[in-house]
Amino acid sequence: MARKRKECPILENITITDVAAEGKALARVDDMVVFVPFVVPGDVVDLKVLKKKHSYCEAVAVKFHEYSPLRSAPFCPHFGVCGGCKWQCLPYEEQLKYKQKQVLDTLTRIGKVQLDGVLPILGSKKTEEYRNKLEFGFSNKRWLTPEEIAAGDTYAQTGAVGFHTSGSFDKILPIEQCRLMDDVNNRIRNAIRDYAYAHQLAFHDQREHAGLLRNMMIRTSNTGGLMLLMQFCITNAEEQRQAEQLMSHLGETFPEITSLLYVNNQKFNDTIGDLDVVPFKGEDHIFLQMENLKFKVGPKSFYQTNTEQAFELYKVAREFAGLTGEELVYDLYTGTGTIANFVAARARKVIGIEYVPEAIEDAKVNSQINGIHNTLFFAGDMKDILNKDFISAHGQPDVIITDPPRAGMHKDVVDTILAAAPRRIVYVSCNPATQARDLALMDEEYRVAAVRPVDMFPHTQHVENVVLLLRRDA
Repeated sequence: MARKRKECPILENITITDVAAEGKALARVDDMVVFVPFVVPGDVVDLKVLKKKHSYCEAVAVKFHEYSPLRSAPFCPHFGVCGGCKWQCLPYEEQLKYKQKQVLDTLTRIGKVQLDGVLPILGSKKTEEYRNKLEFGFSNKRWLTPEEIAAGDTYAQTGAVGFHTSGSFDKILPIEQCRLMDDVNNRIRNAIRDYAYAHQLAFHDQREHAGLLRNMMIRTSNTGGLMLLMQFCITNAEEQRQAEQLMSHLGETFPEITSLLYVNNQKFNDTIGDLDVVPFKGEDHIFLQMENLKFKVGPKSFYQTNTEQAFELYKVAREFAGLTGEELVYDLYTGTGTIANFVAARARKVIGIEYVPEAIEDAKVNSQINGIHNTLFFAGDMKDILNKDFISAHGQPDVIITDPPRAGMHKDVVDTILAAAPRRIVYVSCNPATQARDLALMDEEYRVAAVRPVDMFPHTQHVENVVLLLRRDA
């Protein structure tokens, strides 16, 4: 006999009191902390508890008794389902307040370091259409609403192109309109979808690892370039023919695409770092401009996704570096050399290190096309390259700028930085939690002299943070 499904408990007339991590808000019911998405402080709601632990639970709002005066109207038709921009219902000025609070609370709670020189968060001038890169997945399993499931709909319907839904790796929420990027993303994505329907192209099945259409990436540029990278799973001649016909259709329909590329990915994941990218039409790169510099960006290159706000972020990093023209600077996790080239005019020499070889090649090109001659770039794993022998060969840095991925810096890298003993360390982070952990490791020898959060991603919980560290014995 099947077990009877237990009904989820309902908490009635609960006032949301604060903003929490992961884009959620929170309420307190007796001694229990309740985390809730898509609500704001001041909302009075009934909550359905989905998951309960000893000291907290997760819930969703099922009825609103009173709307908060802080609440703003979401601009996206997919709000509340997509989950990508959970803070659309919170006015942007309030978002900035909570992001500033989140950064400072995280640094003090995890890092337990004294924070001097705390500066107000830099907000983004653009709060819509601010991204220069978007990726969309294809799936033969369209995400269904609870209403569709109750009506008996099945996944064996039309495939979908859009975003992965939270907690489900193989289902895609179909996206009709995304306002995180210029409307070109909607026109191209929807045209691919319509072509696929009309020509009965197979959408990818993540469990079976079959189906032609797998992923797509759009990159726009402030110099007029537009890149489209299609990710296919091609296993036979017929699928190769279908892929090439689709690419020809896109090239003819969208003449504004200056870099039309594709990759054949038959792996069990969507990463393309180890795969060959095939240029189909136009260049294999685009250029983005920052201040008086141009940067070459390829399909595998990292570049900050908010072009205008990246300029503000790097200006903060350059200011914190305090360069006079005499310094040797190490730029760790340099990517395509954006920061390295951005600060080079004010330094004696800049050495950039990055683990993606293609990005390092772009970094070298970026120096060449901008007439920069005081940079050197090295490719490889940071913890393997940056060691005592490397520093002996290339010189002790006066300033280290580090912009690691979300996982932060490997302890070996932190130890090498401490051994190098630069006068200044500028730590740019997209994850204040791992930044706080690393600051704690350096606290005995370095003090936090300045902190400035920078909002790169309006309507999301994500925030960048720049910290200036000064050697205590200086």
